Amino acid sequence: MHVLVVHNRYGSAQPSGENKVVDQEVALLRGAGHRVEVFERRSDDIAARSLPGRAAVPLLVPWNPAVRAELAGRLRAGRPDVVHVHNVFPLLSPAVLAACADAGVPAVATLHNYTQICPPGTLQRDGRPCTECVGGSPLPAVRHGCYRDSRLATVPLAVSLAVNRRRWWSGVERFFCISAAQRDVLVRAGLPPERLAVKHNFVPEPGVGRTGAGEHLLYLGRLAEAKGVRLLMAAWDRLAADGGVGVPLVVAGAGPLEREVAAWAAGRDDVRYAGLYDQARCREAVARSVAVLAPSTWLEAFGLVVVEAMAAGVPVVAAGHGAFVELVEDGVTGLLHRPGEAASLASGIRRIAAEPDRNREMGRAARRRYEQGFGPAVGLERLLEGYRTAIAGRSGGADGAPPVGNTNAGPPRGTRAGGNGGTT
Repeated sequence: MHVLVVHNRYGSAQPSGENKVVDQEVALLRGAGHRVEVFERRSDDIAARSLPGRAAVPLLVPWNPAVRAELAGRLRAGRPDVVHVHNVFPLLSPAVLAACADAGVPAVATLHNYTQICPPGTLQRDGRPCTECVGGSPLPAVRHGCYRDSRLATVPLAVSLAVNRRRWWSGVERFFCISAAQRDVLVRAGLPPERLAVKHNFVPEPGVGRTGAGEHLLYLGRLAEAKGVRLLMAAWDRLAADGGVGVPLVVAGAGPLEREVAAWAAGRDDVRYAGLYDQARCREAVARSVAVLAPSTWLEAFGLVVVEAMAAGVPVVAAGHGAFVELVEDGVTGLLHRPGEAASLASGIRRIAAEPDRNREMGRAARRRYEQGFGPAVGLERLLEGYRTAIAGRSGGADGAPPVGNTNAGPPRGTRAGGNGGTT
């Protein structure tokens, strides 16, 4: 197949599971002999723009006409079989879908979060679940400043969700949900189930696996409230006050809570803040773990670090909601704790560290689960199946798609409240 991948890369200063997934899928397809090209923008490049150029970026979030023209020209010249859209925020915009329509090339899109129904994509506000915008106007998100705690920063996302609802559902033949849990949330929110296929993210063979009992407990990821970092600190303090668990905690990553985490870890023997690891060090740190911790307070749509742990034969302690309940079989491949509860998380950590024989059994079971559902061969087949479905849908007409309308126009106007859309 000839595939064109469309992606706005997140900033390199913080870990990005989406960037990693895109890179791994591109490598997987190329390794299988498929021709893959990439059409991308980089959020890192925004800082190098002139002051007027940076000020104009929010205006491009709902619609970037220059991207439409550039991509349409490239599609007409290259004629790929399918376009695979990932993230379009902030520099690409849903104009990429109009470019696909202009050139007559079918598109699929991976939904990495919940931006089809929630402007910031988290379904969370102030650390608690929130569905105030689901099925209606995104104005509550603006009122609460849900993106980066800023009303002004939230406006472009809200506008894009409102004006591009029909564009998404007329311009994409197949949506990839990265877990059944995510798909269930979107279907309950009113999105057409026939357009939503579950395609779990795959994880490449790590090349290294756990051979002993492990040396540390590991948190690996973005240092943010939604990822449960403060919850983890509270749980660890409980454990420390009760004598600890016999192995240290390693926290690796970067993000808005970086200074807070560094200050919390400073001077302690039982915690080490390691900063941002490259991929090789991530694999090594996972393979040396007693367990990997994933205490997210938001409803994770997938959980790449959980599957990376499974690939290395390492069990996890994860929050018992979202995709984690789909990935982790409680007591078999890891442990699930009650979401948002420090005492429950602390209990899970203590159990996973105190029972080495059971820990090893869970690690072996986790590795088997990875081999059956999340390895490269499974990932490639599900990806190609989605592409074939999209190509067939464009040839014979996709079910449930609203009319495209005039593809030479800008973003569709007058979309009804409760429609389906948003940016990936």
